[in-house]
This record gives sequence, structure tokens and C-alpha cells, in this order.
Amino acid sequence: MRQGEIVALLGSNGAGKTTTLRSISGLERPRSGRVVFDGREVTRARTHDIVAMGLGHVPEGRRVFPNLTVEDNLNLGGYLYRKERERLAERRQEVYRLLPRLAERPRQLAGTLSGGEQQMLAIGRALMTRPKLLALDEPSMGLAPNLVRAIFGILARIRRDGTSILLVEQNARQALRLADRAYVLETGQVTLAGAASNLAKDPRVLAAYLGGSVSEGEPADAKVHQAKGGS
Repeated sequence: MRQGEIVALLGSNGAGKTTTLRSISGLERPRSGRVVFDGREVTRARTHDIVAMGLGHVPEGRRVFPNLTVEDNLNLGGYLYRKERERLAERRQEVYRLLPRLAERPRQLAGTLSGGEQQMLAIGRALMTRPKLLALDEPSMGLAPNLVRAIFGILARIRRDGTSILLVEQNARQALRLADRAYVLETGQVTLAGAASNLAKDPRVLAAYLGGSVSEGEPADAKVHQAKGGS
């Protein structure tokens, strides 16, 4: 991935999207293949070492610590700086500037935040290490449309700051609108890939993920390839 690029990973439930993210971050071991991050193989690396290399992971379901405050959740995200109090505080302020809603409630228990605020906190926690790549798993899940727009606006600002984003998202329309490139997974295999703007017009993507259709025989606009091997 290029710096500041957003890549969307689409697919139906069970296609392997979450497994792909967990394999990249070291939470699961792939059965085959290699994981290379920032030019280094990390297939067998420990998760905290991959984080130290520059990976931030926002898991599906937010996974904030409900009985800890907003600030405590952020501090846990910045555990690499736990012995550098000034640097930790500096990172918190950067997150608060990006996510001012969190800045308004640093002492509030995370479990009492709204769903959208918890998602912002999960993103902010992952940003505490200033990652080169931010991997997000279904950030819009369960959110009202106005909050979905807010979350995607936050992702656009993160990209402008130079952070690359790998986005797993069921809301294919929003994901393709935001992303530069996209891949479609089916049972662990990449079946479609190309520029997001092209995939958004591909008849297979329209039919499967965007609720649209095209006339039979209409050519696809995307440059599509069949990828061999597993995820």
C-alpha cells in the first residue's frame, strides 16, 4: 500500500475478511502464505511487535474497555509510550484534536458512551501509536446513518494526515466511495480487484453488494484479476 492510501476489503459474511485482518496483526496464524508488513515478514511475529512496527487495529465490535474512562482507554492504546508520560500526553492531545467529542469527556466511562462515540474511541485508541497502517473491521456496524457519515469523515482526515487504511466494511457503497483501491474476497480467495471507482461500476459488485444490476453482457469497467492462493 502507498502512504495515505485507502484499500477496501469487501465480501460476504464468512469470506475471510476478519481473518485477513487478524492474520496481518498477528492475532491469528495463517495456514499458508506469508504476511509482509512495511517490507518485513511478520507471519510469525508477535502482535505487540507488529504494533511497534506501525500497525493499528480497530477490531469488529469496538472492544473498548467499558469500565475504564476514555482517557484510560487511550492510554492503553499508547502502551508503547507508558514510560514516556509527556509523549503519551502529546499523543492523547493529537487524538483529541482529531476526535473532539472524546476531548469533551475524558473522564467518562467508555461503557456509557454512545455506539458512535465508542467507535471513535476505538479508532482513537488505535491511533495512539501513530500507526503507518490503520486496519479497521466494520467501523460502521450498528451505527445510524449520520454517525456512519461522521466515521467515514474521520477516516478521510486520517488519510490526509498520511496514514494508510485497510478497511473491512459491509457498507460497500460508502467503502468504495472513500477507497482508492478495493478487493473482493470469496471464501478466502481474492476474486475481484481494481480501482474502487471501477469496482463500484462492475456488474458483479453491483449485483452482490450495491443492490444494483446491469444488462446481461454489459462489459465491466474494472480491471479485474483472478488471484490464486488463499488469504
